[in-house]
Parts: sequence; C-alpha cells; structure tokens
Amino acid sequence: MDTFALVVTIGVALFFTYTNGFHDSANAIATSVSTRALTPRAALAMAAVMNLAGAFMGSGVAKTVSEGVIETPEGSKGMGILFAALVGAIVWNLITWYFGLPSSSSHALFGGMVGAALAGSTTVYWDGVVDKIVIPMFVSPVVGLLAGYLVMTAIMWIFRRANPHKAKRGFRIAQTVSAAGMALGHGLQDAQKTMGIVVMALVIADVEDYGDPIPVWVKVACALMLSAGTYAGGWRIMRTLGRKIIELDPPQGFAAETTGASIMFGSAFLFHAPISTTHVITSSIMGVGATKRVNAVRWGVARNIILGWFITMPAAAVVAACSFWVVNLAFL
Repeated sequence: MDTFALVVTIGVALFFTYTNGFHDSANAIATSVSTRALTPRAALAMAAVMNLAGAFMGSGVAKTVSEGVIETPEGSKGMGILFAALVGAIVWNLITWYFGLPSSSSHALFGGMVGAALAGSTTVYWDGVVDKIVIPMFVSPVVGLLAGYLVMTAIMWIFRRANPHKAKRGFRIAQTVSAAGMALGHGLQDAQKTMGIVVMALVIADVEDYGDPIPVWVKVACALMLSAGTYAGGWRIMRTLGRKIIELDPPQGFAAETTGASIMFGSAFLFHAPISTTHVITSSIMGVGATKRVNAVRWGVARNIILGWFITMPAAAVVAACSFWVVNLAFL
C-alpha cells in the first residue's frame, strides 16, 4: 500500500507538471507568437527544449519547496496530504486554463500545500510562506512593471533615430533569443517546484533521507513532463497574454521577455525564491505597454488577471483541504 501510494503521488505530481507546462507555455512564447517573430509550433518546440535545459540548472527552488513551506508529514497521512495538495493545484490550473486566465501554477501548488497541511494538522512554516512566497508574489509584479517600463524606455531612446522597419526586423530576430531566455527561466523555476514535491514523497516513503540531493531520474522525469506539457500548448492563455492586454510589436515583445527572464534567473539563483513566471511576464507586458501611453494597456483585462492572482492561493487551498478530507475518509 505504501509503495502504491508513493507511485500514485509521484504520478499525480508529474501530471501537475504537465498541466503546468501547457498552462504556462504562454508565458514563454505568447509575445513572440503575437509579434510574428516565431510561428506557434516553432515557438512551442523551442520552449519545450529550453524548459528541459532549464530544469537542470539548479536546485535552490526545489529545496525551498520541499523544506521551506510545510513540515514534511509522515506515513500514509503524509502521502495523503501531498496527494491532496497536488489535486488542489491541478483543479485550479484546469479551471483557470478553461477560462483563459493566466493565473500562477506555482501559487496554486503552494496554496494546495498549505490547505492540505492545515486540513491534515501538519505544521505550516508561515515565516517561509511569507518570506519566500507571499512577499515575492507582491514584489515580483511591481519589479516586472517598473523594469519593463524602464527597459522599453531605454530601447526607445537608443533606437530613436533608427529606421523603424529595420529595427522591427532586427527585434523579431532578437526575440528568438529573449523567448528562449524566458523558456529557460520557466524550466529553472517550474520544473524545480515539482522536483521538491517528489522529493518530499520519497522522504515520506523512506526512499530518500531529508536533505539528500535530488535524484537524477526525478530531474529527468519532471523536466520531460514540463516539456511535454509546454509542447501541447496553452492557446487560450496565449491569446490573453499576447493580444488582450496590449497589441505588442517586436521591440516591446523583446523588452517584456528580457525583463521577465532576468527577474526569474535573479530570483532563482540569488534568493532561491519560487516566483510565478505568470506574474512576471504579465506585469512586464503591462510595463512595456505603458510606455506607448498608459491607456494603451487594457487595464480591465489586467484587473481580471490580477484578481485571479489574489484568489489562486486561497482557492487552491480550499480545494486541497476538501480533497484531503475525502482521502482521509476513504483511505486513511
């Protein structure tokens, strides 16, 4: 039974990674596709490869997820808590994907972990939740907004005398690099979040010891599932990011992607903070768009997206708590 529970939990964790891939593929490539720098299929293939590469670039975020959010629960109850946390995250991912809202898969996962832990009477490290999740959740969009505005302003000043047609063509080419950077950052951030969950499951099952390095097979499995999900594509969310917030041109797309990728790399390597790729790229697009004129950004769409950010953690927490009670009644 313990082995079966471990296999099921790891399977659900990998399915979460897959939903994360198709939910968040838009983060990496929506701007490149909307500016016609890349065709949708080429963009998805490039993003899938870069997601795979990014997953192997560090383990700081995975460590934060596996050790810094909730106390590692024990036994069959512990496995039930992890299972319920993943169900909460997956259900919220699918709901927001269906409605085309670019909510955060990361915060759905963290909300699920907290909700399931509370339902299962397991310690939540509130200091870790506040320091590594809640504060970055508020700070990263503000940084994205300001940095996007400043980067785009700098580009407009540097290329103020350039031939507009030639500049746009050059930025279309440059966007293949900036989109690759976004996808690499997405792999670095989001594959590691699932790695942290799988490591927790292995510790609960006594397959691994607390603090052991992440097994290579876990890295490969999480990276492959994220890449597969990314290649499956999330067209609904891509439309929202690429077109509904603002109509982007190639220089704006390059500025937004460069800003987003820089913030993701910085947060992963410097702070080991699992930030939301969705929050970062969406706020970067808003910041870039505001350089044209403030009302060029469709703030009504932006408001709905931001509302989705705020309700993601509590909504996923409620679903996860309900899932744990069902699991507890049925199996524990």
